[in-house]
Amino acid sequence: MIELIPAIDLIDGKCIRLTQGDYNKKTIYNENPLEVAKQIEGAGIKRLHLVDLDGAKQKKIVNQKVLETISSATSLHIDFGGGLQSDKDLEIAFNSGAKQITGGSIAVKNSELFSKWISQFGSEKIILGADCKSGMIAISGWQETTEISIFKLIEDYIRKGIEYCICTDVAKDGLLQGPSFDLYKEIQTKFPSLKLIASGGVSNIEDVKKLNDMGVYGVIIGKAFYEGKIKLDELSKLR
Repeated sequence: MIELIPAIDLIDGKCIRLTQGDYNKKTIYNENPLEVAKQIEGAGIKRLHLVDLDGAKQKKIVNQKVLETISSATSLHIDFGGGLQSDKDLEIAFNSGAKQITGGSIAVKNSELFSKWISQFGSEKIILGADCKSGMIAISGWQETTEISIFKLIEDYIRKGIEYCICTDVAKDGLLQGPSFDLYKEIQTKFPSLKLIASGGVSNIEDVKKLNDMGVYGVIIGKAFYEGKIKLDELSKLR
């Protein structure tokens, strides 16, 4: 069964969602992230994708207190991302309760450091964040599109031991128009051993079921959850 991974994105300690990564297109859904996390846990869901958008902007971990609060008050398996740029950031994240961390921009801008993290902490704890526009890797909060193809980045890091990859098609994110099924299918075909986590565009429970039927390892659910397009009880029935 596909891993169900609701997302909480943080700005100023509040649950928000951006549309296509645009900080000017921000919607606040809840001012109490712990309340949302407890709702997720209460539905029998085991995992949470927690993103520090303040950290992504400031290039350092900012919302570690929220991470600490959720990890200490729930049993959710938290993967944490956003602004992780140094060994110190990783130390803070893991000490604050993260079970895994996700690195996106750092994997492109400082491959030596990111590769060291894989070796140091193990592939079970480090997730590659591979966000893309038209198949090319997008970094720095999606403000910069590189000349690196998503397939090349994944291939390089599989050689370095990466097991998990969150792939977001920026063109789909926050629009509730369905995921990039074709892209995920191609990634699965090229890298069958990869634990692929689909992110962006999930709009209803049928999208989740289709990804499950495709054999995708996990799915991140954001805006569809906050806007009631997917109910927690629908997700709990899939467990």
